Amino acid sequence: MKLHDGELDISADLVRGLLRRQFPRWAALSLTPVAAAGTDNVMFQLGEDLVIRLPRMPGSVATILKENRWLPWLAPQLPLAIPSPVGLGEPGEGYPLPWSISRWLPGNHDISDLSGAATALGDFVAALQRVEVVNDAPPAYRGGSYASWDDGVRAALRDLDVPGASHAWEAALRLPAWGGPPVWLHSDLLPPNLLAAGGQLHAVIDFGCAGVGDPACDLMPAWTVFDETTRPLFRARLTVDDASWERGRAWALAFGLAAWHYYEERNPPFAALGRRTVNQTLTNTASST
Repeated sequence: MKLHDGELDISADLVRGLLRRQFPRWAALSLTPVAAAGTDNVMFQLGEDLVIRLPRMPGSVATILKENRWLPWLAPQLPLAIPSPVGLGEPGEGYPLPWSISRWLPGNHDISDLSGAATALGDFVAALQRVEVVNDAPPAYRGGSYASWDDGVRAALRDLDVPGASHAWEAALRLPAWGGPPVWLHSDLLPPNLLAAGGQLHAVIDFGCAGVGDPACDLMPAWTVFDETTRPLFRARLTVDDASWERGRAWALAFGLAAWHYYEERNPPFAALGRRTVNQTLTNTASST
């Protein structure tokens, strides 16, 4: 299903043609669409051990190139598995964009051990923040200020009936800005980007939004993934001041409203994640330590 206006046509036949011309050693492997592909890329599992990702729109090309550049460098410094690129495809067969092949990470999105996941993901975020910020490190998608999302948030608030959300957003805009050095961020820690094995978190995927910036955006899973019981477990693994915690909640609120509003008809499960996130950010226990 196409999620965006102007999205490219991407079919299994197209992908098979790209493989035959550019990676013939893999062209005969089975090709299976991945139903839980993200909003930026179409995905196909290739054989048992590989996955192909093709940008839906030209604006997503930078994410593919970023992952191929930085994931091999980040992987040995992190406590959870992350994707491992093995090939970068070129435009061809009528498809105008670069595309990528990575090792397939097995698992699903059913994390039954939320307490364990809160601890593991907190340790992952802490480790990511300790990675050296080198001169050519890219800016994270959400590494700046959520105030840049103000127009989209206000459009969502006009169309959605969410008691308390407008007040929470106005309060977020009054929070002090981050004054510390930039750190490495995943910047898109949502349930679809977490993989579980046996109910336990074991991998983090989709680093297209990764880069450096304000650490607050990687506090988002406190509300996008966890609840009032497991949220404090996640925070306990990090060194977080109250202002940063509240900026993290603001990022989660902005994401939730935008996803709920934009994907309500295009991708109802993702819109439901947005709605659930908004509700979590508005609970009284959201800032508990």
